[in-house]
Amino acid sequence: MTQAFDPDGVERPVFVVDERYNVLDEPWRAYRRARLIHVSAGVLTVRTETARWVVPPGHALWLMANVQHYLSAAEPVQLHSLYADADAAPLPAQGVALALDPLGEALLSAAADLPHDKPLDEPAERLLQVLLDRLSGLPTAPLALHWPQDPRIQRIVEALSANPAEPAVLEDLARAAGVTARTAARLFVKETGQTFGQWRQQLRLLVALEHLGAGESVTQVALGVGYNDVSSFIAVFRDAFGDTPARYFR
Repeated sequence: MTQAFDPDGVERPVFVVDERYNVLDEPWRAYRRARLIHVSAGVLTVRTETARWVVPPGHALWLMANVQHYLSAAEPVQLHSLYADADAAPLPAQGVALALDPLGEALLSAAADLPHDKPLDEPAERLLQVLLDRLSGLPTAPLALHWPQDPRIQRIVEALSANPAEPAVLEDLARAAGVTARTAARLFVKETGQTFGQWRQQLRLLVALEHLGAGESVTQVALGVGYNDVSSFIAVFRDAFGDTPARYFR
């Protein structure tokens, strides 16, 4: 795919694009179709106004039509982007990460070879339909971090994002943000659906995914996100993602 490619200029209701980058810093943009971004190699970070996702290999993220999003990757990354009209596919109601199976990945790869600028034959149309049906039945993955909109809580989460290993308790962080700890605790649940402790743990896990995907050791990553006990980090990681950090990217 060249830099001049414009998905909104394609007339087909569903199509897939193969993308490869040494590093990625795609500016904020939105498209008229829903976009599924599948990561086949590397680790992709996706931001919207209300959430952050870290997408490792073998996973994908649905973004709804007209949602502004920003993509980044500090290391080489290989993607498939599927674009779909609202009436052409069974789409989720909101952005959601999926765990792909080998069949789903193979179908995406095959669909990326189909032309975008001319009619498809019947077998190609069937391939796309099978792909869409397969995607609709895949399990979700816990790769999201909901981003609060209240400016008082944003000051707290921005401080934690700048330093995930920050050991300060909520009382100290809230004081620095100009809000009481009680109000901050209430707003975290209201705005993110998680307690402060749950939100900070999810932040640390997603940052860990980014660094593990860049090749850092488990010990480096554990210490870098605030765990003094590497065994505790491994246990939390396994509970969240179903495998140990050392095995997750194999």
